[in-house]
Amino acid sequence: MSSVPRLQGKVALVTGSTQGIGKAIARLFVAEGAKLILNGLAGEAALAAELVAELGEANAMFVAADIADEAAVQAMAAQGAARFGPIGVLVNNAGMDVFAEPLEMTAAQWQRCFAVDLEGALHCSRAVLPGMLAGGGGSIVNIASVHGHRIIPGAFPYPVAKHALIGMTKALGIQYAARGVRVNSISPGLILSERVVEWLASIPAEEARRQVELLPCKRVGTPEEVAYTALFLASDEARFINATDILIDGGRSQLYHE
Repeated sequence: MSSVPRLQGKVALVTGSTQGIGKAIARLFVAEGAKLILNGLAGEAALAAELVAELGEANAMFVAADIADEAAVQAMAAQGAARFGPIGVLVNNAGMDVFAEPLEMTAAQWQRCFAVDLEGALHCSRAVLPGMLAGGGGSIVNIASVHGHRIIPGAFPYPVAKHALIGMTKALGIQYAARGVRVNSISPGLILSERVVEWLASIPAEEARRQVELLPCKRVGTPEEVAYTALFLASDEARFINATDILIDGGRSQLYHE
């Protein structure tokens, strides 16, 4: 078995990488030899500085950008490529929860949900695709959600955006398959990110236990478990996997009864 790091020689851009799943992906990618462009909002600069110090300035850089801003995304990709070289891996991880009752939801809530959860992924993909195509290939991994497969009442419009993200994954994957670019998505279920930890702590203990018991494996997933799937899809090991989605939810979405 080769001891060469699985992402040796690759430059990766991971959005929303200052915490949670994105942070786990960033750590793993650098451990496997990638040069990494970290991304987050300007207010996350302190978190990003800690992570860059951990990963090493020779291996990682941080660029603050709101992925809903296409010009900012183009500038981020250009800055990252100027530092490390052509971007061969993109992980569209940044996203936001927008849960509302459809008749009470504001236009601003709808627009922000799609601007970040769907259009942001498109902005980043459009920023890196020309370089990938010129270089003969690349891998884009979109972080979708089980909400893109199953509907939970009260979660509107988030699942609409995640369904659309999975659709965009398939469409882009087929569009550029013959030119060496693979586009896949991952749909995490309940994962112990900072946000989920806070949510579980905020609800009654009995309900928190019930949420865990609903999972066939009787435990919540970890960000690292999602990160390893992203690593596989980003690596050359997955070179015949394209335009598909991988569920990481411990089997929860396959249950008929809640």
